[in-house]
Amino acid sequence: MRNTGFDKPLYILPFDHRASFQTRMFGWKGALTAGQTAEIAAAKQVIYDGFKAAVEDGVPEQKAGILTDEQFGSAILRDAGAHHYTTACCVEKSGQEEFDFEYGEDFARHIEAIRPTFSKVLVRYNAEGDRPLNARQAARLKRLSDYLHGQSAPLFMFELIVPADESQLKRLNGDKKAYDLQLRPQLMVQAIEELQDAGVEPDVWKVEGLDRREDCEKIVAAARRGGRNRVSCIILGRGEDDRRVHEWLTTASGVPGFIGFAVGRTSFWDPLVAWRAGKITRGQAVNDIVRRYGAYVETFEGKK
Repeated sequence: MRNTGFDKPLYILPFDHRASFQTRMFGWKGALTAGQTAEIAAAKQVIYDGFKAAVEDGVPEQKAGILTDEQFGSAILRDAGAHHYTTACCVEKSGQEEFDFEYGEDFARHIEAIRPTFSKVLVRYNAEGDRPLNARQAARLKRLSDYLHGQSAPLFMFELIVPADESQLKRLNGDKKAYDLQLRPQLMVQAIEELQDAGVEPDVWKVEGLDRREDCEKIVAAARRGGRNRVSCIILGRGEDDRRVHEWLTTASGVPGFIGFAVGRTSFWDPLVAWRAGKITRGQAVNDIVRRYGAYVETFEGKK
């Protein structure tokens, strides 16, 4: 068994989106044809080209990384591995409320074929919510955690989403901003601790943005409790506008234990949509992604 944790700077450009790409960006439903699959893969190549250009433009290669999926991004993952970039590949089925393995009982073989730096899961977990659901998810996640803590397996990245349930929103008169400020931070701490107690041991927690430094500090304390001293956190973008993302990065960047970010849709969505609509060239889309991703690096490093 290896030691748990990862505590080096980590600036991830994530584009592991699958269901949202297929339905929202391309407007396709159901099983994809080979041509449709190739078209989505080509769009993801634009993002990857932006990542590589950002590294050439000065984003430190040893701190930079990508997160994508096997379905549309396997060629990208192979190329990134050949260039010794930090890579993460998602393990979960896309667009589901309950965590399950994308490739079912075959999950380990797929991880071993890709060999990413990190295997990543996205999990919706509300500690005050559906207890049987939480227990089912925790059992599957422990199985993955145990596998990833074996010899020479990838590191474990855990994207934690804490959606409000109806009763919580009702207590706050439906105010989602109040939920984010008043309830979600403590629910995030509870989720981390419950999952740890269930035997789920991420190396990096990928968490929703927080408005207060003290909440960031509480998240790190939970992630590192019980001797987990090298476990770290990164901020995700949640598809929010550029201003909010920069605010979250500024808040988290000064807190020991927050080592970076994973900002996806805010980095690439608008450039890709504009390129597909013929409003900008492919090169302009790449340059826009370079600019956005580079700006997040500068903000986290305190240069803006």
